[in-house]
Amino acid sequence: MAVKIALVGTGTVGGGCLDILDAHRDDFIRHYGVDLQLVRVCSRKGDTAAAHGLADIFTDDYREVIADPEAQLVVELVGGTGVARDIVAGALKAGKSVVTANKALMATCGEELFALAEAHGCELAFEASVGGGIPIIDPLKHSLIANGITSVMGIVNGTTNYMLTRMAQEGLAYEEVLADAQQRGFAEADPSADVDGIDAAAKIAILASIAFNSRVTLDDVYAEGIRRITPVDLAAARDMGYAVKLLALARRTPRGIDVRVHPTMIPLAHQMAKVDGVFNAIYVVGDAVGEAMFFGEGAGAGPAASAVMGDVVDVARRLQQGMPPAVGCTCTDELPIVPVEELSTRYYLRLTVPDRIGVLAAASQVFSDNDVSLRSVVQEGTSARDAVDLFFVTHTAVERNIRAALDELAARPDMLLAEPTVIRVEE
Repeated sequence: MAVKIALVGTGTVGGGCLDILDAHRDDFIRHYGVDLQLVRVCSRKGDTAAAHGLADIFTDDYREVIADPEAQLVVELVGGTGVARDIVAGALKAGKSVVTANKALMATCGEELFALAEAHGCELAFEASVGGGIPIIDPLKHSLIANGITSVMGIVNGTTNYMLTRMAQEGLAYEEVLADAQQRGFAEADPSADVDGIDAAAKIAILASIAFNSRVTLDDVYAEGIRRITPVDLAAARDMGYAVKLLALARRTPRGIDVRVHPTMIPLAHQMAKVDGVFNAIYVVGDAVGEAMFFGEGAGAGPAASAVMGDVVDVARRLQQGMPPAVGCTCTDELPIVPVEELSTRYYLRLTVPDRIGVLAAASQVFSDNDVSLRSVVQEGTSARDAVDLFFVTHTAVERNIRAALDELAARPDMLLAEPTVIRVEE
């Protein structure tokens, strides 16, 4: 008996799903006994559906998908949290299981959608929402379920990883690599979600919720992007034995969940430092398994569609066999979120200041007055006349004190000539 599915959204990932279905439908039947039959394809334009010979089942109205009595499983690939929420919520209320790749939706509305799925006896699967083709949601919910997960750390945005890689290897400026990433299709015309860390924040919210069995939403995640990182900072990091990556981090601590996204220095010897280009990696530490790293391509039609269709086949098998839905929401605890101001780590700081006697001593005194102990200080000239860069690396310090020191320096008109660069250091 065929499992009847409807696909909403035929962009890059949706088109990839149709390609996989064309290529492997017979394999799914032969190997897994699952016959996937498309009964509806929905998009704003019918070009992709027509190219796959599906014009007869095409609609541009998602409400027709929700109302279709044949459709048992809806695949939502629209993105965002507006129409996509209406599609997913409407499908679940209509008794249809849902597969989605929508990280923003799951990071903001996950609790509501899981409740709907449970109330209507449906399944909500979302493997492709994090890491593209890298399996990570299912391992956290199944393969690693015997562990107490203590931390999850990820390079989960291919755009920024590509940009930082080129900046580090070729000494290119941020603006130059951004333009290149946009030309190659790695970055959107408005790159804010990527370069400001919002995309990564949604993904780590999802991973933290699963890893620690406690709801973490996008609004809970401190996010800082890569706009202020320069080749100067990357070269300084390399000289100190570090690589700079936009890391998404989540840790379970005695005070609650520490969850954040920001540029981070990690030792060159660490496996994560070797993840370059558009590749993603997610590093998990559990009390039984120890350290495990998941690596692969994090975006694009093939990798993302691979994860979506894996969910589709898995959910369809249970529907076909009349089995109950797989485990849904696992957020049974209510752990507090640790404010980023309480973070305690080492810091790299670069200040551009006037080339004048006494400035270095004055800056060092401000840090001392705010209980920030300096491990090393280096002064170098800049391309600007009458300006120098001061490079500080601190001993372990509290975020609140670092911010207080920088605020005090910024309030002095004779000190900072540009916005400081701050990179946290992870050992």
